[in-house]
This record gives sequence, C-alpha cells and structure tokens, in this order.
Amino acid sequence: MANMKIDFVSDVSCPWCAVGLKSLEAALARVGSAVDAEVHFQPFELNPQMAPEGEDVAEHLARKYGPSLDMARSQEALAARGDAVGFHFDFRKRSRIYNTFDAHRLLHWADGEGKQLALKNALFNAYFTQGQDPSNHELLVSVAKSVGLEEKRAREILASDEFAREVRDRENFYTNAGIHSVPAVIINDRHLIQGGQPPEVFEQALRQLAAEG
Repeated sequence: MANMKIDFVSDVSCPWCAVGLKSLEAALARVGSAVDAEVHFQPFELNPQMAPEGEDVAEHLARKYGPSLDMARSQEALAARGDAVGFHFDFRKRSRIYNTFDAHRLLHWADGEGKQLALKNALFNAYFTQGQDPSNHELLVSVAKSVGLEEKRAREILASDEFAREVRDRENFYTNAGIHSVPAVIINDRHLIQGGQPPEVFEQALRQLAAEG
C-alpha cells in the first residue's frame, strides 16, 4: 500500500472544485487498498474582496469574463460533468456569489476534528445544490452541526477571528507557490493535477505514483 498526502486547494464557491472533489473520491474508491490517502483541503478564495452581501452571479461573471460569456452553455457543461460524478448542480437556486473566508476558517478547524471532508462536501451541496449563502453564519453553523461538529464551538469561531491568520497564511503559501486557479490537487507535495479532471485522470496518476513507490 502506498501512503499519499493529497492537498486539495479549492474554494467553496468554485463549481469545478465540486466536480474535481467527486472525481478524486471516485478515483480513490477505484484504487482501493493500493493507496492510503490523507486528504487535506487548503484554502483559496476566488473573490477575496467580495462584499458581505455578495454579488449577482450573472453580473459577476460578465464583469470577470466579459459579456460574450455564454453562461447557459457553461452551466449545461458543468451540470453534465456534475451528473457524471454524482454531484447535482441547481443553477436556478444559485443566483449570487458570496465571500467564503469564514467557510475556510471552519474548514481549517474541521481538519483537526476529522470532519473536513464531510464539511467540504456539505458546503458544496449547500451552495451549488441548495443555493444557500455560505457566508451566512447561521447557515455555516447548521452545516457544521449536520456533519457532527460542535455547534457551540462553531459559533465561537465565527464570532471571533480565530483561524483567520492560519487561513491567510495557507492562502499566501499556495499563491506564492504558483497556484492561481483551482482546483489544484497536489500529491506528496510534488505532483500537481490542475482543474476539475474526470476520475480516470486522478486514478491513472494515483496508480502510477503508487507503482513508483
């Protein structure tokens, strides 16, 4: 069995990150006992300057990528890729994009509690499937509680600036390392897989690295 450390650099508001995570999970299931993977989610903010009230998705994307962006076609492609790996996007419910810094603070805490993967998946579902606001503290507390994290502790973290420095430090570390788009999956601190790849890409990489020892 090959031991692997996998750092999954991503943002809660990144749709391709949701696809990439499901693909990675599928690949890990396929390789089974050949790989013992320790997955850690590292913070990346697509919109670190996003205002607390968020921004309309269509307006945000038009400003970011230009008015020629075919949002309907892009959403159709994402929905198809999501369906292929078992993740449902409901773009009718997702009308705004939000600041995700507090979600990353909770994810940092959840890593030490052994609940980071569950929280990450629950946050993706809350935003992309349910259309909820991942910057809203009540929503964040509810999602944390739903995966077995302590409600009181979640509230304490969100009411303070706890883990803010740690999250900023990790964001800066990966930005300075050349990560400027996500998802970015880094295996054993050396091997980078960029983008929301299909399961086969992750599986091939995992098997090859396992064989190399």
